[in-house]
Amino acid sequence: MTLTEELYESAKDIWAGYHEHPFVNGIGDGSLPIEKFRFYMLQDYLYLYDYAKVFALGVVKAKEPSMIRRFSAFVEDTLGGEMDIHSGYMERLGITEEDVARATKSLANASYTSYMLNVGFRGDELDILVAILSCAWSYAEIGDRLKKKYQESVNHPFYGEWVKGYTSREYNDMNDELLYLVNILGESAGKKRREELKEIFINCSRYEAMFWDMAWNMEM
Repeated sequence: MTLTEELYESAKDIWAGYHEHPFVNGIGDGSLPIEKFRFYMLQDYLYLYDYAKVFALGVVKAKEPSMIRRFSAFVEDTLGGEMDIHSGYMERLGITEEDVARATKSLANASYTSYMLNVGFRGDELDILVAILSCAWSYAEIGDRLKKKYQESVNHPFYGEWVKGYTSREYNDMNDELLYLVNILGESAGKKRREELKEIFINCSRYEAMFWDMAWNMEM
């Protein structure tokens, strides 16, 4: 198996829970209460700033110019691409720059981003990519599953934009590059190293589950 196949296998039971989660399915069928989505969007917006910082640590840790450029592009794709999905919603939800400035991360959010940043500071390029991967890859899978399960989800007047964003060619191209890089960098990884990477991936996958719970329950 490739490294990414091993990683997926290690966390597949956790990921299965995403697809049954009431928050995720509420986006798909359009029944999610707006106040829950507003809470989620603000927390996710704060999350993405640290997500971009984890990629930025890849710029620092990378040894080859090509990898420096790739990590730099990931930072830009996050700040100028994925956050565009959020920016449109923030305006529609009436979330101002002042609201963002006053906002604080929930405990689950702060714990998750602290863990990823810690992995980035102590690890190498591959650790960084694996820490990022559970979020990037699971969102692509969630978007794809929602589009298939709820065929009209992309046309929903409010949540359709979210589904379109995470099923877009641009988002999936970025995700495919992450998968490719993890497999290339991890090709020669031995059993012990793979177990270390699986631990990171499983932990981040668990944090993703906690993030969905946090958003559904609007827990700080």
